[in-house]
Amino acid sequence: MRDNLGLIKEAKDIEDLARTVEDNGDVYFVPAFSGLFAPYWRPDARGIMAGLTQFANKGHLARAVIESTAYQTMDIVDAIKKDFKKNLDLKCLKVDGGMVANQLLMQFQADILNTEVIRPKVVETTALGAAFAAGLAVGFWQDIKDLKKNQVIYSTFLPSKNEAWRKKLSSGWKKAVQRTFNWTCNHA
Repeated sequence: MRDNLGLIKEAKDIEDLARTVEDNGDVYFVPAFSGLFAPYWRPDARGIMAGLTQFANKGHLARAVIESTAYQTMDIVDAIKKDFKKNLDLKCLKVDGGMVANQLLMQFQADILNTEVIRPKVVETTALGAAFAAGLAVGFWQDIKDLKKNQVIYSTFLPSKNEAWRKKLSSGWKKAVQRTFNWTCNHA
């Protein structure tokens, strides 16, 4: 969206562009640039933008790109539930990293998973973890209980969509994913 297509100047601009439309307009983006991995394991897959019509615009493309991250998380959560072969209830999803600044993505993630999404005040948890480990090592903190006191929730996103909405969008995503398969073929 930024480097190759030039639709945005900075990564953070994608949210504003995506908010110019009400929904994804039935447009789906599957970022299989070097294949699709967990849970599909398809090195032959390639990235696609699917569902384009004469009404689709750059706002729909931006929204599809944002939503693709949430769909990939949904796929992993579904695979975990399937592997456990029992009905696991995901009580919440704790998120971190640069993308969690995107409010639209966080709300969409809560909606598509139908679960609470919790964003911490400090989103770079790798660095925070290193600081916690160092603090424990030198005695700055006594134990894990002390560390938990320092984990501050910045915001929480609650699901606001119904099951019919989730099924419709999940179905569109899965259809788009299927279209990425067998894109490349290996000839010996």
